[in-house]
Amino acid sequence: MNSDNWRIANPDGKKRIIVTRDLPGDRWVDILVAAGCRVEIFTGTADLSPDEIRQRMGSRCDGVIGQLVEAWNESLFQALQGAGGKVYSNYAVGFNNIDLAAATRRGIAVGNTPGVLTGATAELAVALTLAAARRIGEAERYLRAGKWERWLPHLFLGTQLRGKTVGIIGAGRIGTAYARMMMEGHKTDIIYYSLHPKPALEELAAAYSRFLAARREPPVVCRRAEAVEDLLREADCVSIHTPLDDSTRHLINAERLALMKPDAVLVNTSRGAVIDEAALVDHCRRHPQFRAALDVYEDEPALVPGLADLENVVLVPHIGSATRWAREGMAILAACNVAGVLAGRPAWNRPDIDAFLEADPPPAAPSILNAEALNLPLFKATG
Repeated sequence: MNSDNWRIANPDGKKRIIVTRDLPGDRWVDILVAAGCRVEIFTGTADLSPDEIRQRMGSRCDGVIGQLVEAWNESLFQALQGAGGKVYSNYAVGFNNIDLAAATRRGIAVGNTPGVLTGATAELAVALTLAAARRIGEAERYLRAGKWERWLPHLFLGTQLRGKTVGIIGAGRIGTAYARMMMEGHKTDIIYYSLHPKPALEELAAAYSRFLAARREPPVVCRRAEAVEDLLREADCVSIHTPLDDSTRHLINAERLALMKPDAVLVNTSRGAVIDEAALVDHCRRHPQFRAALDVYEDEPALVPGLADLENVVLVPHIGSATRWAREGMAILAACNVAGVLAGRPAWNRPDIDAFLEADPPPAAPSILNAEALNLPLFKATG
């Protein structure tokens, strides 16, 4: 491992933190330095292998900030424990790359970075929805190839979304934000599938409908589907916002794709393996009016054969959270997780994490996934 690919901040820090990819912004480094940490940051472009991560942790490492592309399994958590480590924070809200049970067995607190990327990811899902519905990718490729000769009445006819039914699979923070953007911005009806009802979302839709009625405009409808199959049959556009686990892997398969309208739009900004990509390729080939838009893939960065050749699919390289504010905020949360655990601070136990992005953050670790399993104290407000 080339030592030239590592940058060290605060070399005399008493606690040693390994960061497996350089992160946007400077404040996250300042947080760790203020906590008395020596911060070793990998600045190379390639992904570190598990052996390289173990080698860098060595015999003394207090904590790690890692990436979604790294499989943090029993072996890596054993190595971190052996090096005296107490905390690992994922630079992501998702944690399907983490064996959380293994970390807990080893006494390692595991953090993630929720909340801060909600708006950015929801915005990208909206952008992908519009791009697929209005065939923007196809039209741009046509123009750049020098094929455009004149305006034509039938050139790249797409779908207008106003008044359509948008289906949302997974109505958590991001799914709810996407629902609001589509409902409030494009007057779409919402049907969502979630393990539990979302009364706040339904109440918001009802209040918005009252506002529209006062303006003599058609109301919107928001309701929960009893089954994902019901949603797929009814929706004109489906956006996926569910975590990836055993129950959601290949949730969208050939059988469920066949339930969708032949001219529906399918958007995925969650995790690639929620969709059976080979089945999607076959479906899109057989249904040229069907459109898909993907930010995530089953085996990133590889694409299944045929996917990149499809004109009716919009493809972008996992940029859901790629705004400067969101990515810098994620780095701040990851650093606060590590600094908070090492300082013995309690775990934050509330959904709003905006306070950690301000100048004087709460004395807590913002998001520790296994806080309860490790019997970590929870934050209690004073005053």
